[in-house]
Amino acid sequence: MPNPVDPSSERRPHRRAPDAGDALPGELRVLEAAQRSLDGHGKGVRGIWPFLGPAFIAAVAYVDPGNFATNIAAGSEYGYLLLWVILASNLMAMIIQSMSAKLGIATGRNLAEVSRERFNTPTRIGMWLQAEFIAMATDLAEFIGASLALNLLFDIPMIWAACITGVVSFGILSLQARGFRHLEAAIAGMVGLIVAGFAFQVFLADPDATDVLHGLVTPGFAGTDSVLLAVGILGATVMPHVIYLHSALTQNRVVGADEEARRRIFRFEFIDVIIAMSIAGVINMSMLVMAAAAFHGQGLTNVGDIDVAFRELGNVLGNNADIVFGVALLASGISSSSVGTLAGQVVMQGYLQRQIPLFTRRAITMAPAFVVIAMGVNPSTALVLSQVVLSFGIPFALIPLLWFCCDRTLMGSLVNHRVTTIAATIVVALIVFLNGFLLWGTFVG
Repeated sequence: MPNPVDPSSERRPHRRAPDAGDALPGELRVLEAAQRSLDGHGKGVRGIWPFLGPAFIAAVAYVDPGNFATNIAAGSEYGYLLLWVILASNLMAMIIQSMSAKLGIATGRNLAEVSRERFNTPTRIGMWLQAEFIAMATDLAEFIGASLALNLLFDIPMIWAACITGVVSFGILSLQARGFRHLEAAIAGMVGLIVAGFAFQVFLADPDATDVLHGLVTPGFAGTDSVLLAVGILGATVMPHVIYLHSALTQNRVVGADEEARRRIFRFEFIDVIIAMSIAGVINMSMLVMAAAAFHGQGLTNVGDIDVAFRELGNVLGNNADIVFGVALLASGISSSSVGTLAGQVVMQGYLQRQIPLFTRRAITMAPAFVVIAMGVNPSTALVLSQVVLSFGIPFALIPLLWFCCDRTLMGSLVNHRVTTIAATIVVALIVFLNGFLLWGTFVG
C-alpha cells in the first residue's frame, strides 16, 4: 500500500547536482558540452552528442542472448511471419524506456528510489526481492550466452568458458571507474559488433525484400505455438531490469536548473532513446530475417537451439558466417551481463539504500550460472526458462513506472500528456496480459 506523502516534499530536495570537482576530466567535458547545448549554443549532431549514451546501455538488454534464441526460433520455424511482432515490441520499448528516462530527469531519482518512497515497508521489501530474483534470472541468460559463444568459437569447455566470461565482464565493469563515457563507449562498440555481424549474415542469406516487407506490415499467426513464440519475443524484448537502470542513468547525468531545462534535457534524451531502440530493433529484425532466409527457406524449420544455429550457419551460408554469429553472441552476452549487474546495483541501492561493491555483486550473480553450467543444463533451454522467469517481473516494473509518470506532483511539467498516458496504458496492459498468457501456456497449456 502507498504511504501518504507530502507532494511538496517529493520534488527537488532529493536532487543534488553533480559537483564539477567530483567529475573526471572526460565527464566534465561532456557536462560542459551538455550545458552549452541547453543554453542554445550546440546545434545538430554537436548539440545532441553529449546526451547520447544512457539509452545505448539500456538497449543492450534488448539484444541479449535471450533475443537470439527467440528470434532464430521464430525465423526458422515460421519464416517472416512474426517479423511484425519485433516491430511492435520495439515501438513499445521506445515508449517504456522514454518514460523511464523521463522519470530520472524529472525527479532526480530512479524507479527503485521513487518506489521506496511511495510504498510501505512490506511492499517495498517484496518488490526488492522479486527485482533481485529477476536480475539473477537475467544475468543467468546473459552469462550463459557469452559462455556458450566461447564454447562454440574455441571449443572451450563450458565451465572454463564461464570463468573467462566472468573475468571479461569484470573488466567491462572496471571501466566505470574511469567515467561514464568509457563504459558507454565500450557498450556502444559491442552493439556495433552485433550490428556488423548480422548485417553480414543478412547479406549472405539474401532474403526476399518483398517477403520481409510483408512480414513487417502484416500481422498474423499460424496456430497456438506461433502465438506463444510471439509472446516469447515480446518477453525477451521488454526487460524489467533496464526499466530500473535507465532512470538511474539519467537521474543525475545532466541536471536541469528549472522546468524548462528539464524539458529540454528530456527532448535530447528522447532522441537518444529513438536512436538506440531503433538500432536494437534492426538487430532483432536481422536475426529473424537471417534465420528465415537461411533456415526456413532451406527447409530447416526446427533450428531452436543456438548451438544448432551456429553449426547450420556454417553449412548453409559458408564464408565464416558461423564465426561471425559466435562473435556477435559473445559481444551480446558480455555487454548485457555487465549491464545486468549495474541494474542489480541500482535495485538494491534504490529499495534498501544499501550498496555492495560492484564486483561482489558480479560474483554473486554469476553463481547461479555456474551452477546451471555445472549441472549440464542445455544452454538454449536455460535461456528460454530465464525468459519465462522474466515474465513474472515485468508488471512490478511497468505498472509503478506508468503510475509515477502520470503523477503531476512528482513529475512537474514532464508529467505524461494524455495521449502518452493512453498509449502507455495500452502498452502496459498488453505486455502484462501477454506475459501472463506466456506463463499460462508454459505451465498449463
